[in-house]
Order: sequence, then C-alpha cells, then structure tokens
Amino acid sequence: MRPVFFRNLRQSLTALPLLFASTFAFAEPMHGISMYGEPALADGFISLPYANTDAPKGGAMITAEVGSFDSLNPYTDSGKVPWQISYLAGESLMGRSLDEPFSLYGLLAESIETGPNREWVEFTLRPEAAFSDGSPVTVDDVIWSFETLGTVGNGRYRGFWSKVESIEAKGDRTVRLTFNTEDRELALLAGLRPILQKAQFEGVDFANDGPDMIPITSSPYVITDYEMGRYVELTRNPDYWGKDVPFRRGTANFDTLRIEFFGDETPAFEAFKTGEVNFTREFNEARWDTQYDFPRVQDGDVVKAVLTHERPSGMTGFVMNTRRAPFDDWRVRDAMLQVFNFEFINEAMTGGSQPRITSYYSNSPLGMRNGPAEGRVREFLEPFADSLLPGAIDGYELPVSDGSEFNRRGVRAALAMFEEAGWTPGADGVLRDADGQAFEFEILIQTGASEIEAIADMYVQALQRVGVQAKVTNVDSAQFAERNGTYDFDVTYYRRGLSLSPGNEQYAYYGSEYADTQGGRNLMGVKSEAVDALIGHLLTSESQDDFVAAVRALDRVLTSGRYVLPIYQWNITRIAHDKDLHYPAEMPIFGDWPGWQPDVWWHED
Repeated sequence: MRPVFFRNLRQSLTALPLLFASTFAFAEPMHGISMYGEPALADGFISLPYANTDAPKGGAMITAEVGSFDSLNPYTDSGKVPWQISYLAGESLMGRSLDEPFSLYGLLAESIETGPNREWVEFTLRPEAAFSDGSPVTVDDVIWSFETLGTVGNGRYRGFWSKVESIEAKGDRTVRLTFNTEDRELALLAGLRPILQKAQFEGVDFANDGPDMIPITSSPYVITDYEMGRYVELTRNPDYWGKDVPFRRGTANFDTLRIEFFGDETPAFEAFKTGEVNFTREFNEARWDTQYDFPRVQDGDVVKAVLTHERPSGMTGFVMNTRRAPFDDWRVRDAMLQVFNFEFINEAMTGGSQPRITSYYSNSPLGMRNGPAEGRVREFLEPFADSLLPGAIDGYELPVSDGSEFNRRGVRAALAMFEEAGWTPGADGVLRDADGQAFEFEILIQTGASEIEAIADMYVQALQRVGVQAKVTNVDSAQFAERNGTYDFDVTYYRRGLSLSPGNEQYAYYGSEYADTQGGRNLMGVKSEAVDALIGHLLTSESQDDFVAAVRALDRVLTSGRYVLPIYQWNITRIAHDKDLHYPAEMPIFGDWPGWQPDVWWHED
C-alpha cells in the first residue's frame, strides 16, 4: 500500500491538495512523525512493510568498493570513511521508512512530541536502549551528541545546529530541542542525528581523534576487523538491544558484513566473478548485457535482477567550479554544454541505451516541466526574473546533438557562446581571451573510475575541436576528497542523489551560505537569492501544491544555471548476487537505497 501523499502526488497533482500539518499539534507523544500529515504506519505496527519478519539470521554479505579509506569515524571532517559506515554502524533517535516520502518511526526514542507549529520537539528514550558495550543510552549522551556534532562534527551536522535555540533534559529519559527558525523539517532532522557515547570521548579531541578511533554506537553491527584502505568487516551484535523494536524487526539479518576495496573497477568485477564478493551493482548497461555470462551465472550460482524505483534522478556528471574563471560566466558554461556530445558518448559507452538526466529532479513528480513556467511555479520565480538565467522562466532543455562524433551543430553553437563571452580562436586554432590567454582547464577524476575517465577523454577530444585545451587528472580517493573539499578543481566528477522529500540538505547542496564553506557539498559554488528563497519555500509550504511548485521552480533555476554536464540517469538498478542471498518481494518506493540493502536482506541456502 502506498502512502496517500505519494499516491496523490504521482497520480493527480491537480486534485484537492493534501494540506501539510503546519498547525497540527500532537495532543500527546507519538510513535512516529511525517513531514506531510501523519505517518502511514499506525502505533503498534509490527514491522516496516518491506521487511521480512521471518527472515533467518546468519551468513554474510560481501561487497566491493573502488577506492580507499583512511578513517572509520564518519562523524568528523577528517579522513575518508567508507560511505556505508554511517548507515551500518550508527543509530539515531528515529528511523526512516523507505516506503514514504518522509516519515520517521521510533528507534532509540520510544516517542516524539512537537509544539503546535513544530517550534520544539521532544524525544523520550526507550528504557532498554543501550550502546554495544552494554551501557545505557542516556539523555546526557543525546545532548552531548547534538552539541558536539553541531560544533566540531562533520559539516553536514553544523547547519542544523545553527537553528537550535536550546537543548535540555525534561526528565530522566526525555530531551527537548527548541528551534530559532520557522522550519517544519527540523523536528524530523533532529530525529535522524546519530547518537554517540559521551564517555568514549572524554579527554579526546573529537574533531581530530585519529584514524583508529571507532565510535561506540548502539547499532546492530559493530566494526570488528579492518585494514585501512583494504577492507572493513562488521559483525552483528548478538546482544543488540533493539531486536524487538518494530522498526528493526526483519532487519540486520546477516552475521557479517564485509566491504572489500579495490583500486579499479576491473579487479572489483573479477572478485565478484570468482565469488570473493557476493553482491554487486552494475551501472553500465553494455557491460550488464555482454559480460554477465561468466560460469557462476551460467551455473545458476549468481542471480541477476533489475529493480525499479520512484525517486528523482539526482544529478550525475561533471560539475564546473563557478568560483573560478571562466566558469563564473554562464555563457562559457552554456558553451561547455553544447560541446558535451552526450548522444555520441552514450552510444559509445552503452549502445545508446541509457536515458540522460534532464534536470535535478527528473524521473519524478517533482521534476520541472517543459516549456514556460506556469501557475504557482511562475509566481515563485517572477520576483527574481532579473537575476535568473535564460530559460528559467521561459523554458530550458539540454542541448541535443545529432549523435555524430563531430557534432557540428553543437560546435557552432558553442563557438558563438564562447565568442559572446570573449573567447575567440587564435591563429593557432586555440581559444583565447582578449589578453591572449588560452582557454585551459583540468578535469579531476578519482583513480579507478575507468568509465568516467573514458567519458572525460571523449569530452577532451571534443573540446580540442573548438580550441579548448583540457586535461584529465587522476588522483587517489584521499586526494580526490581533499581537493573537492577545498574546491581545488576546475571541473570534477559529481554525483548528488536526491529524494522525494527534499529539505534542509538543499541548503548544503546549493545554498549561498555554504558556497565557500570548506568541506561543503555546494561544489558548483551556487550563490543565488532565487535558490535560497525557493529552498525556503519548500521548507515552509503549507500545501502539497506549494511544495511541489517550489521544488519544480528550484529545479528550473538549477538546471538553467548550467552548472553540471549531466550524463546518464539510472531509473532502474541492476544488481547481481549469490543465489543464497535474498530480499523481500515488495520493494519500497525508494528502491535500492540506504536502509534496504543489506538491511532487509538475508542468507538462506
């Protein structure tokens, strides 16, 4: 059964709006909370709808990652951490359902209560909640975690903390946060903050604790073995405190989770072919169609599956750093898009089978529509008409080539835009500005990303035809993270996953306040009053229609901003796994997303 909000949003956006609960006051503590109305699962629910409560415990899931790591603490800015760790080895006050756009249910907290306008939120801890060492999770741990993460923790936590007026104990097991900003999402974000053990870090410099400090948490899994840069292994805690919490029933079924790291995609794939790894995702359709016929597939020991989802495409491609010339000029960025011959690249890489990302929220009901902005979307955009780039209001679509290698139409359009921006070919055919400076830049890529490098190489060749000198630089994962974190790049590979419930994270992705914050996620350096205002609209909207209109307007401004050279969108997920690994038949609307794999999978011969 799909939540009412999502069903209405997908099927009939012109129907009677579902009002947000902006003035809805909880008369008493609740088992869950939703951004839109009430959560779909009633108090006393047995489990998440996509979990198998009869799943057996045991076995192992082993996955491969390309790259490396030098830290196992995902809560600070120092070091590169396997991205899975914060999901697998951390736990929060509430947990998110992947079958609703944004609903949370009690995890460490047995209940949640908010003020009439969500100006404050209270969480009451479960009396049985405990860390992996057996010590209880206390209100002091909660308060310390919020304060520490909000002041010296990873940058993704600090924006939330700036909106907290106060945090205080309201009893032995209850804590209240009061907010200084009108923002309905803050109560939910508070529920998703990780809770760490205060005692572990007494006398320790949290922000610079060293690579061997593994945070003690309350999650079902504990890191039990690792070699920096090579592998990390997590073991299910047999004494996990929360096995009977409804949110956890049917989850955390494997005894062992292991992540193996490889320097390149080729050895990672070979490890799967030989059985060293027993689960993989495949993002290249051509390889999926031609290389998944190895013996283990032929013998039936490996199962292939194609999964669907209903979430936005997000943005994947090459982002241009607008902090640096010449990418601070939108005309240059437009020309770069004209040269980027996606149709030819797609044919070469996938046989033309992968659809292109057309906007940040494409493939979803939140994506911008073709043609001129209308109705509420236009109303949101018009106050900023003078500062918006061409296409934001009147309509914008990415350039489409004829698919030939030379892309003559795109080249002509690119040269015209370059010339308008002050770049013209010299006698040697090199594009130069009025001072004679050649147009040169670097594309930064992480070592081992062979598919991305192949795309970049084709783009470099296309740029040469218009007189632009570009070079591809490969760096290891640590350098890649460092240079991205300090914005030390001209153009870099970029991937930003987006959800059906965009909220405060949009400020971190695109907000002016974060454009120059070291370690931030606004890689393109967007500084736009329109973007900031539209994010504000989506956070404070009081109707479904206004929320959707605000996101669609934001999508228009970002896409017409011409910040990224988009490549494929993955509207499906291709996975392959050993036949003794299983998952429930009912897929959540988010599909293959953190919280689904390995969470609700199990091992059974």
